[in-house]
Amino acid sequence: MSDHNDDRVRLDRWLWAARFYKTRSLAAQAIAGGKVEVDGERVKRAGPVQRGEVIHLRHGAYHRTGVVRELSARRGPATEAAGMYQETGESRAGREALALQLKALHQAFGPEKGRPTKKERREIDRLKGR
Repeated sequence: MSDHNDDRVRLDRWLWAARFYKTRSLAAQAIAGGKVEVDGERVKRAGPVQRGEVIHLRHGAYHRTGVVRELSARRGPATEAAGMYQETGESRAGREALALQLKALHQAFGPEKGRPTKKERREIDRLKGR
Protein backbone atom coordinates (compact mmCIF):
# COMPACT_ATOMS: atom_id res chain seq x y z
CA MET A 1 0.00 0.00 0.00
CA SER A 2 2.84 2.43 0.63
CA ASP A 3 4.46 4.49 -2.07
CA HIS A 4 8.14 4.31 -3.12
CA ASN A 5 9.03 6.94 -0.50
CA ASP A 6 7.39 5.34 2.51
CA ASP A 7 8.35 7.82 5.23
CA ARG A 8 6.74 11.00 3.84
CA VAL A 9 3.91 11.93 1.45
CA ARG A 10 2.56 15.32 0.37
CA LEU A 11 -0.47 16.31 2.42
CA ASP A 12 -2.74 17.03 -0.55
CA ARG A 13 -1.88 13.67 -2.14
CA TRP A 14 -2.48 11.80 1.11
CA LEU A 15 -5.88 13.47 1.69
CA TRP A 16 -6.86 12.58 -1.87
CA ALA A 17 -5.58 8.99 -1.55
CA ALA A 18 -7.39 8.57 1.80
CA ARG A 19 -10.61 9.71 0.06
CA PHE A 20 -11.29 12.76 2.19
CA TYR A 21 -11.57 14.81 -1.01
CA LYS A 22 -12.65 13.83 -4.50
CA THR A 23 -9.76 15.62 -6.25
CA ARG A 24 -6.32 16.85 -5.28
CA SER A 25 -7.30 20.40 -6.17
CA LEU A 26 -10.19 20.26 -3.66
CA ALA A 27 -7.75 18.99 -1.04
CA ALA A 28 -5.36 21.83 -1.87
CA GLN A 29 -8.17 24.40 -1.61
CA ALA A 30 -9.16 23.06 1.82
CA ILE A 31 -5.56 23.21 3.01
CA ALA A 32 -5.13 26.76 1.71
CA GLY A 33 -8.42 27.77 3.35
CA GLY A 34 -7.22 26.61 6.78
CA LYS A 35 -9.64 23.70 7.01
CA VAL A 36 -6.85 21.15 7.52
CA GLU A 37 -4.37 21.07 10.40
CA VAL A 38 -1.59 18.62 11.14
CA ASP A 39 -0.70 18.24 14.81
CA GLY A 40 -2.62 21.45 15.55
CA GLU A 41 -0.72 23.62 13.05
CA ARG A 42 -1.64 24.95 9.62
CA VAL A 43 0.47 23.47 6.87
CA LYS A 44 1.00 23.94 3.16
CA ARG A 45 -0.31 21.48 0.62
CA ALA A 46 3.17 20.20 -0.19
CA GLY A 47 3.93 19.71 3.49
CA PRO A 48 4.93 16.16 4.35
CA VAL A 49 2.71 13.82 6.32
CA GLN A 50 4.22 11.09 8.48
CA ARG A 51 2.81 8.11 10.32
CA GLY A 52 1.46 8.93 13.76
CA GLU A 53 0.58 12.56 13.02
CA VAL A 54 -2.86 13.83 14.02
CA ILE A 55 -4.92 15.47 11.28
CA HIS A 56 -7.90 17.75 11.94
CA LEU A 57 -10.37 18.30 9.06
CA ARG A 58 -13.41 20.54 8.76
CA HIS A 59 -16.07 19.65 6.16
CA GLY A 60 -18.79 22.25 6.65
CA ALA A 61 -20.31 21.61 10.07
CA TYR A 62 -18.47 18.32 10.52
CA HIS A 63 -15.10 18.07 12.25
CA ARG A 64 -12.93 14.97 11.93
CA THR A 65 -9.79 14.08 13.83
CA GLY A 66 -7.68 11.10 12.89
CA VAL A 67 -4.24 9.59 13.25
CA VAL A 68 -2.24 8.74 10.13
CA ARG A 69 -1.70 4.96 10.04
CA GLU A 70 -0.44 4.34 6.50
CA LEU A 71 1.08 6.49 3.78
CA SER A 72 0.23 6.32 0.11
CA ALA A 73 0.23 8.77 -2.75
CA ARG A 74 -1.86 6.37 -4.85
CA ARG A 75 -5.65 6.43 -4.70
CA GLY A 76 -6.86 2.88 -4.25
CA PRO A 77 -10.06 1.14 -3.19
CA ALA A 78 -12.14 2.53 -0.35
CA THR A 79 -11.18 -0.41 1.87
CA GLU A 80 -7.50 0.54 1.57
CA ALA A 81 -8.31 4.21 2.13
CA ALA A 82 -10.16 3.39 5.35
CA GLY A 83 -7.03 1.70 6.68
CA MET A 84 -4.85 4.74 6.05
CA TYR A 85 -6.14 6.56 9.13
CA GLN A 86 -7.85 5.86 12.42
CA GLU A 87 -10.52 8.31 13.50
CA THR A 88 -10.55 9.14 17.20
CA GLY A 89 -13.52 8.02 19.28
CA GLU A 90 -14.54 11.52 20.32
CA SER A 91 -14.40 12.68 16.69
CA ARG A 92 -16.67 9.83 15.58
CA ALA A 93 -19.10 10.44 18.48
CA GLY A 94 -19.23 14.17 17.70
CA ARG A 95 -19.94 13.56 14.00
CA GLU A 96 -22.70 11.05 14.79
CA ALA A 97 -24.30 13.41 17.33
CA LEU A 98 -24.22 16.29 14.83
CA ALA A 99 -25.74 14.07 12.13
CA LEU A 100 -28.61 13.17 14.48
CA GLN A 101 -29.18 16.83 15.34
CA LEU A 102 -29.23 17.86 11.67
CA LYS A 103 -31.59 15.01 10.82
CA ALA A 104 -33.98 16.01 13.63
CA LEU A 105 -33.77 19.65 12.57
CA HIS A 106 -34.58 18.76 8.99
CA GLN A 107 -37.56 16.65 10.06
CA ALA A 108 -38.89 19.43 12.29
CA PHE A 109 -38.42 22.36 9.91
CA GLY A 110 -37.98 20.69 6.55
CA PRO A 111 -40.26 21.26 3.62
CA GLU A 112 -43.68 19.65 3.49
CA LYS A 113 -43.96 16.72 1.15
CA GLY A 114 -45.86 17.07 -2.07
CA ARG A 115 -47.81 19.88 -3.66
CA PRO A 116 -50.48 21.86 -1.80
CA THR A 117 -54.04 20.65 -2.14
CA LYS A 118 -56.69 22.78 -3.81
CA LYS A 119 -57.89 23.97 -0.39
CA GLU A 120 -54.34 24.84 0.73
CA ARG A 121 -53.70 26.68 -2.55
CA ARG A 122 -56.81 28.83 -2.00
CA GLU A 123 -55.62 29.65 1.54
CA ILE A 124 -52.22 30.63 0.19
CA ASP A 125 -53.81 32.85 -2.45
CA ARG A 126 -56.06 34.43 0.20
CA LEU A 127 -53.06 35.18 2.44
CA LYS A 128 -51.14 36.70 -0.45
CA GLY A 129 -54.11 38.92 -1.31
CA ARG A 130 -54.89 37.48 -4.72
